[in-house]
Amino acid sequence: MADNGKQHAPHRGDMTGAKALWATLANHGISTVFGYPGGAIMPVYDALTFYPEVRHVLTRHEQGAAHAAEGWAKATGEIGVCMATSGPGATNLVTGLADAMLDSVPLLAITGNVASHLMGTDAFQEADITGITLPITKHNYVVREVEDLPRIVAEAIRIARSGRPGPVLVDIPKDIQLAAFHGEIPAPHARPEAPAPSPESIERALELLRGAKKPVIMAGGGSLDASAEITALARAWDIPVITTLMGLGAFPSSDPLWLGMPGMHGSVAANRAISEADVLLGIGLRFDDRVTGRVNGFAPNAAIIHVELDAAEIGKIIRTHVPVRGDAKQAALLLTQGAEPTARPEWKAQIEEWKGRTVTPETYGAGYAVKAVVDRLRPDDILSSDVGQHQMLAAQLARFEKPRRWINSGGLGTMGFGLPAAIGAGMAEPGVRSVVIAGDGGFQMTAQELATLKMYDVRNVKICIINNSFLGMVRQWQELFHEKRYSEVWLGDSNPDFIKLADAYDVPGYRATTAQELPAAIDAWLSDPKSALLEVVVPHEHGVFPMVPAGAALFEMIETEPVRSPDLSAQMQGAAEEASEA
Repeated sequence: MADNGKQHAPHRGDMTGAKALWATLANHGISTVFGYPGGAIMPVYDALTFYPEVRHVLTRHEQGAAHAAEGWAKATGEIGVCMATSGPGATNLVTGLADAMLDSVPLLAITGNVASHLMGTDAFQEADITGITLPITKHNYVVREVEDLPRIVAEAIRIARSGRPGPVLVDIPKDIQLAAFHGEIPAPHARPEAPAPSPESIERALELLRGAKKPVIMAGGGSLDASAEITALARAWDIPVITTLMGLGAFPSSDPLWLGMPGMHGSVAANRAISEADVLLGIGLRFDDRVTGRVNGFAPNAAIIHVELDAAEIGKIIRTHVPVRGDAKQAALLLTQGAEPTARPEWKAQIEEWKGRTVTPETYGAGYAVKAVVDRLRPDDILSSDVGQHQMLAAQLARFEKPRRWINSGGLGTMGFGLPAAIGAGMAEPGVRSVVIAGDGGFQMTAQELATLKMYDVRNVKICIINNSFLGMVRQWQELFHEKRYSEVWLGDSNPDFIKLADAYDVPGYRATTAQELPAAIDAWLSDPKSALLEVVVPHEHGVFPMVPAGAALFEMIETEPVRSPDLSAQMQGAAEEASEA
């Protein structure tokens, strides 16, 4: 790893606001910060040379820094930290902050700004970053006095971590960074205990569960740290479990009670079980529209028990019969203590019939390729994804036995998320293989982060590009719902040679174009001692099914892919040739 010119100074005299920042981060156990320097944050980067205990990772774009910090946080459950200069540097963090907000990721973003007396004057590279990010952060600050800086940073870390986690931004004007600091560096805040569910709500939930004939549990992203307790709860009551896109890994996929993922591209078993259930116990989720489908068709026969830390989410989308506000772990423990398992042979038989309708990809295409890759994952491997068809296929086909092994952009659906997130996760856990599945479109949005792999000699990131020459998910919708008017989704005439691109960054590259080539290519890719890239060239026309069309209810899902008319590759090639001639 590059040393970035750090001075291992025997003392850190002449304390400034910039040094106080690094001292506070170090005191709070922050070991790694992802960022990109610039004029308005230069004093902070100068002070960094006095704090070798904090590793700074120079990404190639501020968005990459934010997503890498998210990957770090999602893999570890601890706070991720990113840093940028003012103006365009700060605004380049916006997508990552919005992503973290929707996925409840603990993130601290630190930005420089122009000097205090210039703020509000439209100075060079000035942007009102706190105003811009107010709707997409849990809280944000402008530091006005240097003596307040360590306290504000400590408070920001506490807020990002506590309750429902989320991103917090601290904006530091340049004069505050340079000012002399004479105060104390605060000790870390103790994490506040999550509120315990009320006994009354637990008793009402138990009453519903005891009378249920067709119960189901649905665990979301807020249940990841309660995985053991939720597993014990499901087994004690003998109730099937659905894990949302964000909750994958909260319940072991090898358990016969697991039904898969719900929603737009959920499993037949999960969506049918929700539609027929008489009691649905939701834990740590917000009933997102991609989970519910048409709201008035969601779980139409079920009484809803909603266990959620954030009171604002209870009853926001789905009518809740028993609200249980509190910590998922504590709620699961209390519900387990009152367990009364009941034989439900008819419900079990119906569940098994639905599970039997799972279709495994057998024809070479995107699904076949994704399954070949995820089947090679080890239990401790981290799987990240970018956004699109490959994301949904990975979520459908991968099998997770433990939490925090699945990292994706769920709420915002950010193309370009996958590679930097995998780098952040891989740097957080250098002894674990960090695999990312990306599409040819999304990969190009942050492909420059290959340089980060090279600069820091990161050796445990394995990149798989599913190359179908299309913006695949958009193409699928255009095929199904826009009468096959394929508008601005064809990439095949302008994609780079991904192997040459990887080679330019000293990243080994491998390619497969057929089912016969795929096993050997995967072997070589995974066994390479360095981080490596695998491109799998697949047919253009693959769709992701099951699928619930927008505006439909879960029980109106399309279970299998419709028979398609003439090959799209011929259509698109013809269109490309016509455009070229024109």
